[in-house]
Amino acid sequence: MSTSTETHVLSTPGGQPALRSRIDWKFPIVYGALALLTLLLFGLFGGAAGKSTTFSFSAGTDLFEIRPLTVSSMATSVAVGIVLVAMAAVATWLATKREKIGMWFPVLFGILFLSAFLTWAGADTGRIPVTPLLAGALALSVPLIFGAMCGLVGERSGVINIAIEGQLLAGAFLAAVVASAVKNPYAGLIAAPFAGALVAVVLSFFAIRYWVDQIIIGVVLNVLVVGLTNFLFSTVLTQNPEMWNARQQLPIIPIPLLADLPVLGPVLFRQSILVYLMYVVVAVLYVALFHSKWGLRTRAIGEHPKAADTVGIPVNRSRVINVLIAGGIAGLGGAFFTVGSGLAFGKEMSAGQGFIALAAMILGKWNPLGAVFAALLFGFARNLGNTLSTMGTPVPSDLLLMLPYIVTIFAVAGFVGRVRPPAANGKAYAKQ
Repeated sequence: MSTSTETHVLSTPGGQPALRSRIDWKFPIVYGALALLTLLLFGLFGGAAGKSTTFSFSAGTDLFEIRPLTVSSMATSVAVGIVLVAMAAVATWLATKREKIGMWFPVLFGILFLSAFLTWAGADTGRIPVTPLLAGALALSVPLIFGAMCGLVGERSGVINIAIEGQLLAGAFLAAVVASAVKNPYAGLIAAPFAGALVAVVLSFFAIRYWVDQIIIGVVLNVLVVGLTNFLFSTVLTQNPEMWNARQQLPIIPIPLLADLPVLGPVLFRQSILVYLMYVVVAVLYVALFHSKWGLRTRAIGEHPKAADTVGIPVNRSRVINVLIAGGIAGLGGAFFTVGSGLAFGKEMSAGQGFIALAAMILGKWNPLGAVFAALLFGFARNLGNTLSTMGTPVPSDLLLMLPYIVTIFAVAGFVGRVRPPAANGKAYAKQ
């Protein structure tokens, strides 16, 4: 089957030729490949014959117990593989009819594929701990979600923010230093947004005031923050770590009753205040962006700044304010690396998470809920690699470590469907 698209010419009632939309074979091919991989590698020839996999859900402190689920590794993978082959056939048939598939289809396909993969991967060890797997995924997603929200606010305003990586790192640095100096992790949490906003001040000054290319200034700021934090780490923090870089960790605050629910309790409601702040930020941004005057103005200056200026919206001032707000959000995400995780600051500890956050924003199509889902996907891929590599599964450890980056590449390569950024994204505006 060729991946090239096809254009069909029809006739209109007036006899004029009309072009039908092209057939997009990309998704049917991906679905078919994954379905065959599940059926053959995970099922028929996966070496799981006679083995079983147990999925454990509950912990000893749960309000009630969900009993472990034990399944036949080979039979389950084969059954899921057959279902996926049928779904791939349906996707192919719908593609030939040029009909769109709802979002439920790839979500269901992904869940089934993942269940077959975990069943096969856990055949040798015999057990997959579901709750720790999900809890670790959420933890690793926290800086990605904050970073994605930062990029979303900036780009919805028409400002590309490549400096999320630097803002995360700056937030982690200042949170560690202030928390260590004051001996209070909450003080570090309060300080972190100011570090991200300070980087945003420089970004807005050059990108909005002097029209410097936004991508270039973002890259420069990343290099600047890395160099500055490395210098201060080597010359100040390592000289007196007890004063400037001692570990301080935000305490866990369980939500009464909710924290005792199996699976959902440990994952969602037994977290630090930083994670609860993340819930609030996402909810507020979603409501504000689509159901408030601020959100309407933000989307207007990101789509058509001249029209927004015509009706009296101060375009550049609004952009500056939004970029500063976005910087503060990224700074909060950076706090997760230090006070959120109970770690001392280390060189370049953000480790490229800012760029993955940008990919999550694109995968989420500049929508807060979509960006959260994408960030959770990346966090789950990373934690899955960490978990399986320690369990001794047949999957090569190097491949497991590559999982989040492979997912990122597929996301930005367009396998999430057509994405359209705000029309004025990256374009400086001069009032006329």
